[in-house]
Amino acid sequence: MSRICSITGAKPAKGSKIHRRGLAKKKGGIGMHVTKVVPREFVPNLQTKRIWVPELKKFVTVKLTARALKTVSKNGAFSTLKKAGII
Repeated sequence: MSRICSITGAKPAKGSKIHRRGLAKKKGGIGMHVTKVVPREFVPNLQTKRIWVPELKKFVTVKLTARALKTVSKNGAFSTLKKAGII
């Protein structure tokens, strides 16, 4: 299965990590120097959850982010899953 949230559509994003060396000037050093920029990936906080939908009287298994889980608990399972097109 892919690493995509079924409700928000969040998926991994590419970015960079900056490697720095030295002590910052405000800490008494001569300044920070960038030594290398390496690629990295920002992955969403995905959870696989079985959500009880009272209107359908059954469990629905979805892969969603922690933020989407808060949305489900706030707005209700049926309305959120229907808006996302899962039901």
